[in-house]
Amino acid sequence: MIWLWMLLLALLALAPLGWALWRPRAARGRREADLALYRSQLAELDTDLAAGRLDPPSHAAARLEVQRRLLATPDTAAPAGGGGISPRLLAPVLAVPVLALGLYAATGTPDMPSAPFSLRQERAERDDALLAQLRARLAQLPPDSDQARQGWMLLGNAERNRDRLDAAAEAYRHALASRFDADATAQLAQVLLEQDKPEEAAALLAEALPRAPQHIGLRFLSGSAELAAGRADQAKAAWQALVAEAPEGAPWRAMVQRRLDSLP
Repeated sequence: MIWLWMLLLALLALAPLGWALWRPRAARGRREADLALYRSQLAELDTDLAAGRLDPPSHAAARLEVQRRLLATPDTAAPAGGGGISPRLLAPVLAVPVLALGLYAATGTPDMPSAPFSLRQERAERDDALLAQLRARLAQLPPDSDQARQGWMLLGNAERNRDRLDAAAEAYRHALASRFDADATAQLAQVLLEQDKPEEAAALLAEALPRAPQHIGLRFLSGSAELAAGRADQAKAAWQALVAEAPEGAPWRAMVQRRLDSLP
């Protein structure tokens, strides 16, 4: 059944290309250009007659001459129907799905089942157990030790990766309880912004920036917090100062400039 569905999807993907290649093509050539010209002349004669620029006898004579030329036009164009397809185009069109199916047959695993809910739940429970063990271990460490701070940072990163922002923010606060760290503060500020708490993030950054005035992450997040709080002017000022002081060739300068340019 999987191969039937793959074949149907391949045919569906190639259908627009097939229609474009196989549809009847309009004839092109000198005859078509002559026919268009003569029809335009006939229409112009009818317009001149209606406007009074030609009398009926003159109109009839001119129309007869144009019709004579029309009938005398040589039929050198290709037929309008059944355009067909060039063999040079047919080969790639057919080769693409054949090669794709062959490659998948050689390297793919169509019979691999998806992870059942029970397996995903088991993995989540295992991760919860590991993180609970880490919390228990951290609770036994001196809170002001480097080992504890690094453990809380590891826990915060793990919880953030699992989109558990409340737990991540709590872990980062534990890491900052022993001593100030600019990187940990930036992580906490980013989580607060992801939680839609711009005022709390702005207050945290305002307290941290005097202690690390040259920290790029804190300065950028300060502008982000001001913007999220609806203070676009303060965000612009923060980012303008950051760009102005950026060293030559700083990899983050272009990103900040784009954010700055997007402001009203």
